[in-house]
Amino acid sequence: METSVFRIPTDRPEADGTFAWDSTTMVLVQLVAEDGTSGIGWSYASGAAAAVVQDVLRPAIAELDLVDVGGAWSAMVAAVRNIGRQGIAATAISAVDVALWDLKARAQGLPLFRLLGPYRDSVPIYGSGGFTSYTMDELTTQLGGWVAAGIPRVKMKIGTAWGTQLEVDRERILAVRDAIGPGPELFVDANGAYTAKQAIRLAGDLDGIASYFEEPVSSDQLDQLALIRREIKQDVAAGEYGWDPWYFRAMLDAGAVDILQADATRCLGVTGFLMAAEIAYSAGIPFSAHCSPTIHAHAGCAAPQIAHVEYFHDHARIESMLFEGAPQPKGGHLSPAADRVGLGLELKRADAEAYRAA
Repeated sequence: METSVFRIPTDRPEADGTFAWDSTTMVLVQLVAEDGTSGIGWSYASGAAAAVVQDVLRPAIAELDLVDVGGAWSAMVAAVRNIGRQGIAATAISAVDVALWDLKARAQGLPLFRLLGPYRDSVPIYGSGGFTSYTMDELTTQLGGWVAAGIPRVKMKIGTAWGTQLEVDRERILAVRDAIGPGPELFVDANGAYTAKQAIRLAGDLDGIASYFEEPVSSDQLDQLALIRREIKQDVAAGEYGWDPWYFRAMLDAGAVDILQADATRCLGVTGFLMAAEIAYSAGIPFSAHCSPTIHAHAGCAAPQIAHVEYFHDHARIESMLFEGAPQPKGGHLSPAADRVGLGLELKRADAEAYRAA
């Protein structure tokens, strides 16, 4: 097991309603079986996850058969009991679990989505970016460009400066609607920047303009999400900070969302992602994948139902920079390669080394 940390600068300053950043960190895990077959997995996480991988997870799974992905997942979840499963440990498990699935698929000569048992061979996507740090021109050009490329739904960030600039948010939303025209769906994402009453008032102004409102308040406040869901016409989405299946069950039990999100690089890997998908399916709630489009192109094909996968600007850019074989959008869909084994990727080692942090 080899672990690398890469830190990739953004192509321009980025911010949402509650956070700003100028780089993205990827923790990459490579597993090598006794016969030399290798698999890769990653999480967009703190570099601290690399230490958890090597110090805690590696001893827990080193002697397991490579086909025993479920056994490895259970062993890793048990191994982090005393350090706390949620957060850094969950992202570490996620990276290893993705690598285990990639390794198993490569060993069997199959694309990962075929190994998982697909319901479909492509997933619908939405273009995602539209950061609050963008100028109006940058914002409308990016989202308008995705629509022009055939992606029928796009998402922008709102909640500027912790929700203190509602008029700015309204102006930017209307500018995007004008830029993309009346047909495509417009999603907005506040990243928990608003109060519940702010979000309800803004949603009333967006009737007929935006159809989806992500994290109007923090997803830690399930009762407030449930209140907002009852009061507004837009679909309320959340779940990107779900670390395990039990979180998703609690979110649905609270009636907090119309669309449940999950992220395989946070929610205990492909294994945890498919558990979340089953939980949403059993409750009759639409399911959506957060970020990490290459991984979710495969995992999303194996979910019993999926509304869409987030084609997130940062991660789509990074995965094309660092990997040969990252899937590209076509007609509003992302299709995993049917003629490449595993995730269908090869690390561009020389390119990746330029961004190595550890």
